[in-house]
Amino acid sequence: MKVNHFNDETGQVAFRNFLTKEYSEENIDFWLACEDYKKIKCPTKLACEAKKIYTKFIKVEAPEEINIDFTTRENIAKSINEPTPSSFDLAQKLIYSLMAKDCYPRFLRSNNYLELVTNAEKSQQK
Repeated sequence: MKVNHFNDETGQVAFRNFLTKEYSEENIDFWLACEDYKKIKCPTKLACEAKKIYTKFIKVEAPEEINIDFTTRENIAKSINEPTPSSFDLAQKLIYSLMAKDCYPRFLRSNNYLELVTNAEKSQQK
């Protein structure tokens, strides 16, 4: 049985290390930033964090620009001045889908995953 490691801290580290080697760590960084963003209750902090996420991941030529379609990118750009907790939901779903269908299956066949499983088995034997 394959386990989803997106929500497990140790799994996230191993998956991120794998993505770094694949030059696509911006995907997990964006996904995690969105998870944290959705937990924000203060509207002022929400607006500030939305702008940070937009600048880092969404805008064209962003330092960690994610691969999303033009329409999704434009919709986020248009609403960035009045963000809601769901402002990045569609982009997050697209990136999750990309990771689940492309990166994650390769991760499951990688040495990173093998090490993760081996270490987990060793810790369970103790």
